Amino acid sequence: MTFNEILRSLIEDLDLTQKQVAKDLSIAPSTLGGYVQGTSEPDFETLKMFADYFNVSTDFLLNHDAINLKNNNDDKILQLFRSLSPQNQELYIEIGKVMMKNQISNKSTTI
Repeated sequence: MTFNEILRSLIEDLDLTQKQVAKDLSIAPSTLGGYVQGTSEPDFETLKMFADYFNVSTDFLLNHDAINLKNNNDDKILQLFRSLSPQNQELYIEIGKVMMKNQISNKSTTI
């Protein structure tokens, strides 16, 4: 996936609007639109802002596999996820999305 596809996916998965993300990050909606459409790319500082906002790494945003950065909890989460039924895996994913959205909402009230 490219940066713009990952960014679009994060925004859609969390049921956010581009307008809200742009407002929360104090960037022009047209600028964010360019990133989402893939017609422009953010500078390093803006990339870091996206990573902080969505609580992901810059490597994730750039689709760069950074095996060495793996957290000890990654294996535990993956093991737990794989042990669930397909129905509960979907529920687990939805709960994770709600938690991320809540975290973003809490951040935007302090920005």
